[in-house]
Amino acid sequence: MNNSVGNSVRLLGAGLRALLVLTIVCGVVYPLAVTGIAQALFTDKANGSEIKDHTGQVVGSSLIGQSYHLPKQNPDDPEEAARPDLKWFQPRPSNGLGSNSVNTRYSLVLSGATNRSADNGAVNGTCTGQAEEGTLCAQVIAAKDAVIADNSTAGHRIRPQDVPADAVTSSGSGLDPDISPAYAGLQVRRVAERNGLDVERVEKLVADHTTGRTLGFMGEPRVNVLELNTALKALAKS
Repeated sequence: MNNSVGNSVRLLGAGLRALLVLTIVCGVVYPLAVTGIAQALFTDKANGSEIKDHTGQVVGSSLIGQSYHLPKQNPDDPEEAARPDLKWFQPRPSNGLGSNSVNTRYSLVLSGATNRSADNGAVNGTCTGQAEEGTLCAQVIAAKDAVIADNSTAGHRIRPQDVPADAVTSSGSGLDPDISPAYAGLQVRRVAERNGLDVERVEKLVADHTTGRTLGFMGEPRVNVLELNTALKALAKS
């Protein structure tokens, strides 16, 4: 009987010692080591890839897209459609899956796409004005008409063939922070006009914030909208 109690005490003591050691190693030493290495070698990424404005204030993350909308006329009306603030470069459409009170810049509960097929709403394989309301084709056509209307200026008319695909479709996550150089270039004249800037200066701004393919061959050239609009704000105030 005494041997049994003694063995149990020894086993319990060994288990508690193992628990203590593993708690210190896995719960304290390892997290501190990983955090220290991340802060030393990858400070920007470890802190969320923050973007700061010219005053040093954090305005967002380069990894998550933001919307640029005018304030709602009736904030309590959930059915009121948000209208884009046309003084800013606009991101890709965001097909929200709901709303939340934490990240109000994007109406999303979680990231995701529409999961509709490319020919959803197509007539004889082609998206036309006859597409049924609520289908992907109808959304794309409406988005294309809005892009043309919003970005056409007195001296420059946007043609339907000038509208790139990323201007009228959301990304797989719905949170894409980047747009194509073509979509950014399409918005240049409207942004310049709305901010009282020369077109050449805004074109240079876009060129300076265009990132090429990763390692020269992966992905596509892209423009981070938040970084671009942050630089635009500083330029407009200069």
